[in-house]
Order: sequence, then structure tokens, then C-alpha cells
Amino acid sequence: MVFAPDTEVALRTVVHLVNSAANGGEGLGSVADLDNFLAAEGVTGSRTRDNDELTSVRQLRQQLSALWTADEDAAVETVNRLLREARALPQLAKHDHWDWHLHATTREAPLVYRMSTEAAMALADVIRGKEMDRLRICEAEDCDAAVLDLSRNRSKRYCDTGNCANRAHVAAYRARQAATG
Repeated sequence: MVFAPDTEVALRTVVHLVNSAANGGEGLGSVADLDNFLAAEGVTGSRTRDNDELTSVRQLRQQLSALWTADEDAAVETVNRLLREARALPQLAKHDHWDWHLHATTREAPLVYRMSTEAAMALADVIRGKEMDRLRICEAEDCDAAVLDLSRNRSKRYCDTGNCANRAHVAAYRARQAATG
């Protein structure tokens, strides 16, 4: 395992959030879409369930998306800004099915602060561990989705949003067949 379990969960949530706008799509087109996203990711706490909340999460998505191709210094600047804006104060917490883990905001904090803080704390671990190379963009020619490579041998090349890996493997197979045939 590269990171603590709660860090991996937060990183996966960031990838899913970033990829909700991959390839020109909009997976957060409405408050209901945001509700579904948060339920799927297990995000809990207070909500306003309004368009302002949706807009703030979309803006956070843009900031987090930029981190995928940022250098370390730019990533540090963004992570620190997100933590400052949320007035993060890390504390150990234990709730629901989770054992001890870090929360840096309260359950009553606005959704965007809770999400940005969780993302920033996880990305801080990535940066401190010199693991920025685990944040990639899908290698498929027609895909711009984020990839989080948690594999031991750092071999993940394609996203989980579609059939990118399968399409690439089929194309490579067909190219090999054409070359030999």
C-alpha cells in the first residue's frame, strides 16, 4: 500500500470528481447529479443542496483538475490555498465504518470546504511522498481523463471512465496482426 486507506479513498474521489467533466462531458449538470455523486463517494455532512453549492463544487473540480498536470511547486501552492480557505484544522475522527482517520473540517462546514480539504490533505500526502508521478492523464489518444496510479509497479496507463485500455489493446492487437499478415 502506498498511502493510508483514507488518503486512497480521498484520491479516488478526486479522480471521480475531475473525471465528471472528462472528454467534454458534464457529470454534475444538476444538484441531483451532485447528490448522486456524493452518495456514490460516501461524502457525508451538511448540505445546502442548491445551485451555489453545485457551482462551488464545479469550481473546485477545475482547481483539482489543474493539479493533474501541475508541477510540484504549483501543486503545493494550490494545496496550501485550499487548506487556508477552508481554515483547515486536522483532527483525528472515528465514525460510521471508518476507524481513526484525519478530518480537517467539521461535518457542519460547507460541502466545498469539506471536499477541498479532503482532497488537499490527500494531495499533501502525494506531494510529501514525492509521488506526483502517480497522477496522470489517460494515454488514450481521444481521452483527457485523470488517472490515479496506485499500482505497485506504476504501470497504470489508462483511465477507468470508459473502455480506453480495452480499445488500446484491441488496436495494438490489430496492428500486430496486420504487420504479420
